[in-house]
Amino acid sequence: MKKFGHRGQKILKFLHLVLVSLWVGGAISLNLMIFCLGPATSGPELYGYNLACVLVDDLAIIPGALGSLLTGLLISGLTPWGFFKHRWVTIKWILTIFCILFGTFFLGPTVNGQPPISEEYGLAALNDPQYVANWLNSLIGGLFQMLALFFMLAISVLKPWRKFPRNQAANSLLNP
Repeated sequence: MKKFGHRGQKILKFLHLVLVSLWVGGAISLNLMIFCLGPATSGPELYGYNLACVLVDDLAIIPGALGSLLTGLLISGLTPWGFFKHRWVTIKWILTIFCILFGTFFLGPTVNGQPPISEEYGLAALNDPQYVANWLNSLIGGLFQMLALFFMLAISVLKPWRKFPRNQAANSLLNP
Protein backbone atom coordinates (compact mmCIF):
# COMPACT_ATOMS: atom_id res chain seq x y z
CA MET A 1 0.00 0.00 0.00
CA LYS A 2 1.26 3.47 -0.87
CA LYS A 3 2.40 5.62 2.06
CA PHE A 4 1.57 9.31 2.53
CA GLY A 5 4.24 11.81 1.66
CA HIS A 6 5.57 14.41 4.10
CA ARG A 7 2.79 16.94 3.36
CA GLY A 8 0.04 14.31 3.59
CA GLN A 9 1.43 13.13 6.93
CA LYS A 10 1.35 16.69 8.30
CA ILE A 11 -2.24 17.24 7.19
CA LEU A 12 -3.29 13.90 8.66
CA LYS A 13 -1.47 14.61 11.94
CA PHE A 14 -3.11 18.06 12.14
CA LEU A 15 -6.56 16.56 11.65
CA HIS A 16 -5.77 13.87 14.22
CA LEU A 17 -4.68 16.50 16.76
CA VAL A 18 -7.86 18.53 16.21
CA LEU A 19 -10.01 15.44 16.80
CA VAL A 20 -7.99 14.37 19.85
CA SER A 21 -8.44 17.89 21.22
CA LEU A 22 -12.18 17.59 20.70
CA TRP A 23 -12.24 14.25 22.55
CA VAL A 24 -10.03 15.39 25.44
CA GLY A 25 -11.70 18.81 25.66
CA GLY A 26 -15.13 17.18 25.77
CA ALA A 27 -13.96 14.79 28.49
CA ILE A 28 -12.54 17.65 30.55
CA SER A 29 -15.74 19.68 30.08
CA LEU A 30 -17.99 16.81 31.06
CA ASN A 31 -15.87 16.00 34.12
CA LEU A 32 -15.87 19.65 35.19
CA MET A 33 -19.65 19.76 34.81
CA ILE A 34 -20.03 16.64 36.96
CA PHE A 35 -17.49 17.72 39.61
CA CYS A 36 -17.98 21.47 39.82
CA LEU A 37 -21.57 22.43 39.16
CA GLY A 38 -23.45 23.03 42.36
CA PRO A 39 -26.73 21.35 43.19
CA ALA A 40 -29.66 22.23 41.01
CA THR A 41 -32.37 24.36 42.58
CA SER A 42 -35.22 23.32 40.30
CA GLY A 43 -36.36 20.42 38.15
CA PRO A 44 -35.93 22.31 34.85
CA GLU A 45 -32.41 23.36 35.90
CA LEU A 46 -31.47 19.74 36.63
CA TYR A 47 -32.98 18.60 33.34
CA GLY A 48 -31.07 21.34 31.45
CA TYR A 49 -27.83 20.31 33.13
CA ASN A 50 -28.43 16.67 32.12
CA LEU A 51 -29.21 17.68 28.53
CA ALA A 52 -26.01 19.76 28.42
CA CYS A 53 -24.02 16.69 29.48
CA VAL A 54 -25.61 14.65 26.68
CA LEU A 55 -24.80 17.40 24.16
CA VAL A 56 -21.13 17.51 25.21
CA ASP A 57 -21.01 13.73 24.83
CA ASP A 58 -22.81 13.67 21.48
CA LEU A 59 -21.19 16.72 19.86
CA ALA A 60 -17.62 16.64 21.23
CA ILE A 61 -16.64 13.35 22.83
CA ILE A 62 -18.17 10.88 20.36
CA PRO A 63 -17.06 12.64 17.15
CA GLY A 64 -13.63 13.32 18.66
CA ALA A 65 -13.16 9.69 19.72
CA LEU A 66 -14.35 8.18 16.45
CA GLY A 67 -12.42 10.74 14.39
CA SER A 68 -9.29 10.03 16.43
CA LEU A 69 -9.74 6.33 15.81
CA LEU A 70 -10.18 6.85 12.07
CA THR A 71 -7.26 9.24 11.67
CA GLY A 72 -5.14 6.97 13.89
CA LEU A 73 -5.91 4.07 11.56
CA LEU A 74 -4.85 6.18 8.60
CA ILE A 75 -1.67 7.37 10.34
CA SER A 76 -0.71 3.81 11.28
CA GLY A 77 -1.57 2.37 7.89
CA LEU A 78 -0.33 5.10 5.56
CA THR A 79 2.80 6.34 7.31
CA PRO A 80 5.99 4.64 8.50
CA TRP A 81 4.70 4.57 12.13
CA GLY A 82 2.81 1.32 11.58
CA PHE A 83 0.50 -0.38 14.07
CA PHE A 84 2.91 -2.48 16.14
CA LYS A 85 6.35 -1.17 15.22
CA HIS A 86 6.64 0.87 18.43
CA ARG A 87 5.46 -0.16 21.90
CA TRP A 88 3.97 3.26 22.64
CA VAL A 89 1.83 3.07 19.47
CA THR A 90 0.63 -0.42 20.43
CA ILE A 91 -0.28 0.78 23.93
CA LYS A 92 -2.13 3.76 22.45
CA TRP A 93 -4.11 1.39 20.21
CA ILE A 94 -5.06 -0.80 23.16
CA LEU A 95 -6.09 2.22 25.26
CA THR A 96 -7.97 3.89 22.41
CA ILE A 97 -10.06 0.78 21.74
CA PHE A 98 -10.63 0.31 25.48
CA CYS A 99 -11.66 3.96 25.99
CA ILE A 100 -14.07 3.89 23.06
CA LEU A 101 -15.66 0.63 24.24
CA PHE A 102 -15.78 1.84 27.86
CA GLY A 103 -17.37 5.10 26.75
CA THR A 104 -19.86 3.38 24.47
CA PHE A 105 -21.04 0.62 26.79
CA PHE A 106 -20.52 2.12 30.26
CA LEU A 107 -20.28 5.92 30.28
CA GLY A 108 -22.70 6.65 27.42
CA PRO A 109 -25.66 4.89 29.02
CA THR A 110 -25.03 6.68 32.34
CA VAL A 111 -25.01 10.11 30.69
CA ASN A 112 -27.95 9.35 28.40
CA GLY A 113 -29.96 7.84 31.26
CA GLN A 114 -30.09 11.07 33.26
CA PRO A 115 -32.36 13.39 31.22
CA PRO A 116 -35.41 11.08 31.13
CA ILE A 117 -35.25 10.66 34.91
CA SER A 118 -34.83 14.38 35.66
CA GLU A 119 -37.52 15.27 33.12
CA GLU A 120 -40.00 12.92 34.78
CA TYR A 121 -39.16 13.49 38.46
CA GLY A 122 -37.70 17.00 38.42
CA LEU A 123 -35.58 17.79 41.46
CA ALA A 124 -36.78 14.57 43.13
CA ALA A 125 -34.56 12.73 40.63
CA LEU A 126 -31.67 13.49 42.99
CA ASN A 127 -33.17 10.85 45.31
CA ASP A 128 -33.85 8.31 42.57
CA PRO A 129 -31.52 5.27 42.98
CA GLN A 130 -30.92 4.94 39.22
CA TYR A 131 -30.15 8.65 38.84
CA VAL A 132 -27.70 8.54 41.76
CA ALA A 133 -26.04 5.37 40.38
CA ASN A 134 -25.70 6.98 36.94
CA TRP A 135 -24.20 10.12 38.47
CA LEU A 136 -21.71 8.13 40.55
CA ASN A 137 -20.73 5.96 37.57
CA SER A 138 -20.25 9.10 35.44
CA LEU A 139 -18.16 10.66 38.18
CA ILE A 140 -15.80 7.70 38.70
CA GLY A 141 -15.81 6.36 35.13
CA GLY A 142 -15.40 9.83 33.63
CA LEU A 143 -12.39 10.56 35.81
CA PHE A 144 -10.85 7.20 34.89
CA GLN A 145 -11.49 7.85 31.18
CA MET A 146 -9.96 11.33 31.37
CA LEU A 147 -6.84 9.98 33.10
CA ALA A 148 -6.48 7.34 30.36
CA LEU A 149 -6.72 10.09 27.72
CA PHE A 150 -4.05 12.15 29.53
CA PHE A 151 -1.82 9.07 29.65
CA MET A 152 -2.25 8.57 25.90
CA LEU A 153 -1.35 12.22 25.31
CA ALA A 154 1.74 11.86 27.49
CA ILE A 155 3.04 8.78 25.69
CA SER A 156 2.34 10.43 22.32
CA VAL A 157 4.62 13.30 23.25
CA LEU A 158 7.26 11.42 25.27
CA LYS A 159 7.36 8.22 23.18
CA PRO A 160 8.81 6.39 26.19
CA TRP A 161 9.44 2.94 24.73
CA ARG A 162 11.71 2.00 21.91
CA LYS A 163 10.81 -0.13 18.92
CA PHE A 164 10.12 -3.80 19.40
CA PRO A 165 13.31 -5.78 18.68
CA ARG A 166 13.10 -7.59 15.35
CA ASN A 167 13.79 -11.04 16.78
CA GLN A 168 12.68 -10.56 20.36
CA ALA A 169 11.78 -14.22 20.88
CA ALA A 170 14.96 -15.45 19.19
CA ASN A 171 17.11 -13.01 21.19
CA SER A 172 15.62 -14.15 24.48
CA LEU A 173 16.36 -17.80 23.62
CA LEU A 174 19.95 -17.08 22.56
CA ASN A 175 20.75 -14.68 25.41
CA PRO A 176 18.95 -15.89 28.54
